[in-house]
Amino acid sequence: MTRLRLDWQDLLFGTFLVAVAAGALYATRTLSVGHAADMGPGYMPRVVSLALFGFGLFFLGRSARGVAVTIEAVRLRPLLAVLAAVGVFALTAERLGLAIASVLTVLLAGLATRETRPLESIGFALLLSALAALLFIKVLALPVPLWPR
Repeated sequence: MTRLRLDWQDLLFGTFLVAVAAGALYATRTLSVGHAADMGPGYMPRVVSLALFGFGLFFLGRSARGVAVTIEAVRLRPLLAVLAAVGVFALTAERLGLAIASVLTVLLAGLATRETRPLESIGFALLLSALAALLFIKVLALPVPLWPR
């Protein structure tokens, strides 16, 4: 008797994609679809959802191919650094402005790896902050404060 070996990464990823696609299809069920020449508001969400569903089925099928792959243990440092960076940006963007919040976000995200060099990280944070300000405030004219109020 042969034992079915599962690739857990593909199985979980495929399940995630199918679940997201099912949720999106359910959430957009009342929107009109239209057709390709005259798209309704539900057309693109359903097309993307069906594509996700197809990819999910692909990964689910691939998970049973007989090659067992284990999932590595979750490393806390990158997880906490990225979550902290997102949280700090969400909490400070309005109060401190886009420029300072962007710099803090990049510096915190840089703590996710031990390979980060502080001077390079500061330079990258300043460059990214300037580009974010240029894009969101000047080009897109979004009502986002650049500096603290």
